[in-house]
Amino acid sequence: MATLLLDIEGMKCGGCVRAVEQKLLEQPGVAAASVNLLSRSAWVELQAAPMESALPGLVSALSGLGFQAKAREFGGDPLSRRQRLQEQGWWQHWRQLVVALALVLVSSLGHLAMLGLLGQAPLATLLGNQWFHAVVATAALAVPGRGILINGARGLLHGVPGMDSLVGVGLASAYGASVVGLVWPMSGWPCFFNEPVMLLGFVLSGRFLEERARYRTGWALEQLAQLQPDTAQLLVAPGQTRPLRVGGLRPGDVIVLAPGDRVPVDGLVRQGSGSVDVSALTGEPLPLTAAAGVELAAGSLNLDAVLELEVLRSGAESAVARIMALVERAQARKAPIQGLADRVAGRFSLAVLALAVATFVFWWQWGARLWPQVLLHGQQGMHGVHGVHGLHGVLGQQAETPLALALQLAIAVLVVACPCALGLATPTAITVGSGLAARSGLLFRGGDAIEMASRLRAVLFDKTGTLTLGRPLVSAVVPAPPVSADELLALAAGVEVGSRHPLAFALQQEALRRGLSPVAVSDAVAVAGEGVQATTAAGERARVGRLSWLQQLGVPLPPLTPDASGTELGVASGAAFLGVVQVADQARPDAAATVGRLRRMGLALGLLSGDGRTAVQQLGAQLGLQPAELAWELRPEHKLSVLEERRLLGPVAMVGDGINDAPALAAADLGIAVGTGTQVAQDTADLVILGDRIDAVPQAISLARATMAKVRQNLAWAFGYNLIVIPIAAGVLLPGFGLLLTPPLAALLMALSSITVVVNALLLQDGARHAAEANPRDR
Repeated sequence: MATLLLDIEGMKCGGCVRAVEQKLLEQPGVAAASVNLLSRSAWVELQAAPMESALPGLVSALSGLGFQAKAREFGGDPLSRRQRLQEQGWWQHWRQLVVALALVLVSSLGHLAMLGLLGQAPLATLLGNQWFHAVVATAALAVPGRGILINGARGLLHGVPGMDSLVGVGLASAYGASVVGLVWPMSGWPCFFNEPVMLLGFVLSGRFLEERARYRTGWALEQLAQLQPDTAQLLVAPGQTRPLRVGGLRPGDVIVLAPGDRVPVDGLVRQGSGSVDVSALTGEPLPLTAAAGVELAAGSLNLDAVLELEVLRSGAESAVARIMALVERAQARKAPIQGLADRVAGRFSLAVLALAVATFVFWWQWGARLWPQVLLHGQQGMHGVHGVHGLHGVLGQQAETPLALALQLAIAVLVVACPCALGLATPTAITVGSGLAARSGLLFRGGDAIEMASRLRAVLFDKTGTLTLGRPLVSAVVPAPPVSADELLALAAGVEVGSRHPLAFALQQEALRRGLSPVAVSDAVAVAGEGVQATTAAGERARVGRLSWLQQLGVPLPPLTPDASGTELGVASGAAFLGVVQVADQARPDAAATVGRLRRMGLALGLLSGDGRTAVQQLGAQLGLQPAELAWELRPEHKLSVLEERRLLGPVAMVGDGINDAPALAAADLGIAVGTGTQVAQDTADLVILGDRIDAVPQAISLARATMAKVRQNLAWAFGYNLIVIPIAAGVLLPGFGLLLTPPLAALLMALSSITVVVNALLLQDGARHAAEANPRDR
């Protein structure tokens, strides 16, 4: 299946999300679709049709609903920092804010003038004139409110009303009633032009603040983008460089890095040697030693030396660009918990429209008769001054006629309802959480993976390359007297000089560590599955290999047994047995602490390995695992059966190196691949941990739990807000307590509800910053 990420303009609330998602799923060839209100994007999985042929149909279908869509391009050159900021459209948002504040100011001054608080100055007279406010209201709806009215009407016509539809109906109702009351005074209709003006001002102000808060949710992703500088120093001649935009670099170019420069693209060190900080990409705190032949990923920080790099991949294909693309795709995949909110939001606007109509009819026909005290009959208002018709509504003032009261309450119901909060509840937290995870080298495949990580009940580990380093090292050297340990190791390393076997590498590395020179040999021959034999300078046939192989060749074996378990390599020269060198895979330095932290988090643990019993039991004892948590000599199908057994207790995660554990990673509820570099697209894991560290597993689970806690808080707020405030707006508390929500106040509450959801998600980001400052190892 092919995947496609669409950028969609025009979505404002959960109702829009539901409509877009249903329309996409109706299109031929679409197997799955997930829409994110926060990023205004849709992740689409195409089952049959090629992407090129399916895209026009998807764009056309969404255009019919009034939403403009286009495919997000990942293959082009990366944008510079300035271009990225320009694309945010902040000038447009600032203009909207200025207009909104001006509208609120004019409306407020108009209220004060009508109350007689501005005196009798000409300006006060103008501000107190209803015709002036009629002009202001007309201009407000025609210019800044035009988009809301058009989008709202389009949604109603297509049967998918959203936030713009509710606000638009409220604005049009207040404006229309005021126009009728102004041009036909005998109708008795209320005339409150200030209401739609102030309502629109609050709506636009709230949307600006919401956009600012939304921008902050992408802080972590923006930090990743900043890891890739805009320019690089291209080497044009020996000792001569010139600046070049990163997008202009091509494979084969040579660039020069000065100390303090970030690596602009993935490259291979050609000349120079120094330390490179890779923590921004992988979370690994220790610097990497860069020398000729070492590959460096874009975003790494050169610390202390001048390096020459040969460009391997262009900027759009670099490690940073691939990670950002993966994170953006992942953020478009929603968590299953969002399903209920989407189903409710899809019908929410229709229900609110129906409730607004019911509210209007009830208070117009029956409410004022049942509770006549809710009207201000014949009074001059709360502050003693009215407009031209004596029916001008002041903020917080009750109406004088059933029609005015009914209209005011119906508009308040339309405006105070907030499907935006329902639509933003999950994606805000998921976006912040996944962005923070990416900054720590933790790549979740989507919101579904984050939710699953938060629900885990057990974590199973592969052994080699996961809990261990995956690089065998010499653990013991036991010589047979009178041979010394150094003599034994020098001969063994000399015999294995030409071998590429991991055990041979362990012998050579140990000899290098001890400062030994391998014994010179010739005619080295590897015996498959047994060992290596070669001829020494003295003409003796030296052999390094299995003890059973040496015994078959007639070499007597004295009882020499190392203290620890591991792979035992016998060393012989001719018929003389010289000793045993033991090679064992070492546990990762952070493995024991990781196991302990996961156990404290309440997770059941397990170790699944294809290695022998002794090695597995020794590692389990070293890491604090119980005998019942260990399994050895397992083939891939056996690991799958163990996974099924553990799944009976709840969701299970499988942690492996992402190469030979692919079946188990795919079968687990959450597959976690450790140390797979940046080639994450080919992995079957749901969570990829960049770098070579196992302690990121509990870090990822903790972050997932914190993220889902924010999701549940946001959903509780979104549902609770609407369940409490909508009845109040409908006048439930008016007869007994005199509590009334005017449309501007309702608009303010609506805006604050959406902002609250976003700000609550941002608290996750601030909490992660404090945790990182307190624990530098997690950075």
